[in-house]
Amino acid sequence: MDKLQIGEITIYWLNGGITGFDGGAMFGVVPKALWQKKYPANNKNQVLNVTDPMYFTYQNKHFLIDAGLGEGRLTDKQKRNYGVVAESSVIRDLAALGVAPEEIDFVLMTHLHFDHVLGLTAYDHEKKSYHSLFKNAQIITSEIEWQEMQKPNIRSKATYWEENYQAIKEQIVCFKENKEVAPGISLRHTGGHSAGHAVVTIETNGERAIHMGDIFPTSAHQNVLWVTAYDDYPMDSIYKKQEIFTKWMDGKSWFLFYHDYFYRAVKFDVFGNRVEEVKRMK
Repeated sequence: MDKLQIGEITIYWLNGGITGFDGGAMFGVVPKALWQKKYPANNKNQVLNVTDPMYFTYQNKHFLIDAGLGEGRLTDKQKRNYGVVAESSVIRDLAALGVAPEEIDFVLMTHLHFDHVLGLTAYDHEKKSYHSLFKNAQIITSEIEWQEMQKPNIRSKATYWEENYQAIKEQIVCFKENKEVAPGISLRHTGGHSAGHAVVTIETNGERAIHMGDIFPTSAHQNVLWVTAYDDYPMDSIYKKQEIFTKWMDGKSWFLFYHDYFYRAVKFDVFGNRVEEVKRMK
């Protein structure tokens, strides 16, 4: 599996599933003539997006960033609508690393949309109920995101599903603006993609990386104005991208991706040029 060293931390990308979201939705108001040069679509105008959680250990604790599509969580109709071509193998990937799901200590959630949260639970067909896969973990999300998950509005109810939180609600740990989970490992509320969206930063031994979640979903979204049609507050996404790029595009910091089908991580210099990249092994 793909991996990247950040100081003393080794980040592994786990196979969380593959979707084929509509290209127009992924690139919003940007004309297809522009975005397809950077991120190709198929004959159905779908662009392949992975939903791959990141795993790492740090100070004898086990971390996940986001959770993937899970297995058996979507109906055939949902798979068709979301262009799902592969489900998750996260549990098997963790086993290959010698890690059992109950050993996960923290799950850092950028937000709780279905394609990030499905992999937190599984359905027991005999008991006809859902159960938590990472039962000993603290699941960390922003307070705003957690509130909207439970009481979605007329737009967000399409992605915040009751069955995605009932089995994990006792594990939820909320924060308001910032939370340092461990020295150098932090979440920060940004809004934009959703009201409660957050980014994850990792800083260790003088090296650093940032996972901007869905306000920078693929490396093709480098232009600050290229935001998805799924963003509830697109101007907030744009402003946060500007702010973060100014600080983190220094030629030294890694940008990590959960959705990019082609790249796992990229470094940019102050002019926005790519200076180093990690391609996704297919």
